[in-house]
Amino acid sequence: MSQRIIDISPLVSTRLGVWPGDVPYSRQVALSIAAGDNLELSSITATLHLGAHTDAPSHYAAGGAAISARPLERYLGPCQVVSVSLPRGERILPRHLGVEITAPRVLLRTDSFPEPESFNTDFNSLSPELVDHLHARGVVLVGLDTPSVDLFDDKELLSHRAIARHDMAILEGVVLEHVEPGLYTLVALPLKLEDADASPVRAVLLAN
Repeated sequence: MSQRIIDISPLVSTRLGVWPGDVPYSRQVALSIAAGDNLELSSITATLHLGAHTDAPSHYAAGGAAISARPLERYLGPCQVVSVSLPRGERILPRHLGVEITAPRVLLRTDSFPEPESFNTDFNSLSPELVDHLHARGVVLVGLDTPSVDLFDDKELLSHRAIARHDMAILEGVVLEHVEPGLYTLVALPLKLEDADASPVRAVLLAN
């Protein structure tokens, strides 16, 4: 393969932070070679909004589609990583971009959620104005390096609602601290989970 693979997924472990009150990751071992069994066999329990994940419309819109019904094309293809700088706990506005958007998928590096294993609530989020701005430029997926496209205490889910109006895809919880701004190919395919409101993904960027 001529393209370099850049992993933008946090390690999934029992230490990985999840939204307060949500189900943390745990792994249960049914069979173990070390215990004398002929193979390893285990199961996991966790929120679907775990680490790098994509929300389904059913998560934030009544009657919205489940993740298994989402077009896979949204999660695969040309992508632009944009670094933004603004105070913690604020929404990203169009003026914070500082660059022209030239790809149909955009990932925003905020550096406001630096430790995936330690959940902080003052992360940055999208603004409805930014969602409208990106949609007008042909963006079909927007993501960022925080647990949500909305602020921690936003019960109205203003940016989720804006995304629902435009039928855009969401990618949350990616790790971008080691990624330079620029153009890449995104691969972040959700699992085909029936009736599910989200799916964890192994998100990667391909760089030439």
